[in-house]
Amino acid sequence: MRYLLVVTALWAFSFSLIGEYLAGRVDSDFAVLARVLIAALVFLPFTLWRGLPGRLLAGFWLAGALQFGITYLCLYRSFQVLTVPEVLLFTVLTPIYVTLLDDALARRFNPWALVAALVAVGGGVIIRFDKLEGDYLFGFVLLQVANATFAAGQVLCRRLLLRYQPAQPLHRFFGHFFLGALVLVLPSFLLFGNPDKLPQTVVQWGVLAWMGLFATALGLYWWVKGSTQVDAGTLAIMNELHVPAGLLVNLLIWNRDFDLPRLAGGGAVILVAMWLNQRGRRAT
Repeated sequence: MRYLLVVTALWAFSFSLIGEYLAGRVDSDFAVLARVLIAALVFLPFTLWRGLPGRLLAGFWLAGALQFGITYLCLYRSFQVLTVPEVLLFTVLTPIYVTLLDDALARRFNPWALVAALVAVGGGVIIRFDKLEGDYLFGFVLLQVANATFAAGQVLCRRLLLRYQPAQPLHRFFGHFFLGALVLVLPSFLLFGNPDKLPQTVVQWGVLAWMGLFATALGLYWWVKGSTQVDAGTLAIMNELHVPAGLLVNLLIWNRDFDLPRLAGGGAVILVAMWLNQRGRRAT
């Protein structure tokens, strides 16, 4: 659990940094590519190419393509057709995808985990809900693809590690995750990137470096590592905890106005979801 909590804090700061220094200023495809390249360079010196199950390595390439490649390509494009409140609202469904995908791969159905995930989604909706305006169907579909692929990547990594239990530590083959992401994000930048919107200031380059090293390299590494130490229901709920954490960081540092009772109420509902999941584990 401690790994997931640390990453939640890292990602809480990341949302504000992206909004304050990168969004609308730096080409989104380049920003994603830079994060992947930095993370890949962190792990490549340690990466093993032989002596590990082929399916494990192939699974990590696939997980990287899903959880970072497709997810972020769809997420950034959704901003072209959605308002920010709509994007925030439509991302709260990730816990349900985590629960359903894990149950499908395990060929079981855990009603407690699903109920807890639904309650967590309710907490996220309380915090993020705003009036929907305009034509948002296409953006909704894009974000559901992003939610599903982000969930699929983390569920896949978790199950691969639990199944194969490799003798080598995770950092010796986690570079394959980012190589899988690179297969998608590099062609995306070459095809759709805008070279006129590369970073122009030291601050923008610094934010990208911080995002690549901490939010991406260490963040995803610790998230995958932490996912093997909790059950799927807890993992699903932790996908929602970044909502109040991110808003709280933005409120405290950048003094953005927000409805504090909604933040407190939604956060309390997410805590109830964690309690329900723990109770369900004891009952089964």
